[in-house]
Amino acid sequence: MLKIALDVDGVLADVIHSWLSYNNKMRSTIMKSDISEWDFWKNHNIDRFDFYKELSLCWKSWKDIPPTENDISSATETLSKLGTVDIVTAREESTHNDVKNWLEFYNIAFENYVGVSEGLEKARLDYDIFIDDSPLNAKSILEVGKSVILYHQPWNLKFDDPRVERIYKLKNAIPAIDRIINTLK
Repeated sequence: MLKIALDVDGVLADVIHSWLSYNNKMRSTIMKSDISEWDFWKNHNIDRFDFYKELSLCWKSWKDIPPTENDISSATETLSKLGTVDIVTAREESTHNDVKNWLEFYNIAFENYVGVSEGLEKARLDYDIFIDDSPLNAKSILEVGKSVILYHQPWNLKFDDPRVERIYKLKNAIPAIDRIINTLK
C-alpha cells in the first residue's frame, strides 16, 4: 500500500495569507507576491523565531485561515484512494488541535495525523511520497532517496530538481504519483 505524507501549511492551508494580514497590521506591508524565498522574513528584518511564533498565533484563529484552493476536500478524497494519506506537519505542539479542527472543518481526508517539531524530520519518516511546499524539506527528502511532489508556492520557485514533480493544484498530485510509480518499476 502506497504511503503518502501530506503537508498542511502552504499545501492545504494558506496560513501565509493570515500571517500577512497579521504582519501588515504590525509592521510594513508585505504582499504574497513579495515572497520569493523560503526564509523571506530575513529580507524584512523579521526574526525567525518571531515569524514562527506569529504563524502559530495565526492558527489560534483557525477559522480565518483559507484553504490554498477551492474544493481541497475533493482532492484529498481522490488522493486517499491511491493509498494511505497521512497529515505530516511541522509545528509547535500547541497548535495541533487548531490544525485538526481546521482539517475537520474543511473535510480533509486522511488516516493519521503526524506532528514533528522541525520540517527536516519528515525525511526520516516511513513514507513513499511526500507532498510539501518547503524547498528545504524537498531537498532533505530527496537526499534520503524518497519521492517529493512540490506544491507550487512563491517561496519554492528557485528550487529546481528534475527528481521533483511540481504541481499547481492538489488534484494534479494523482497523475504525478502515477508518473513516480512508473519510474520506480
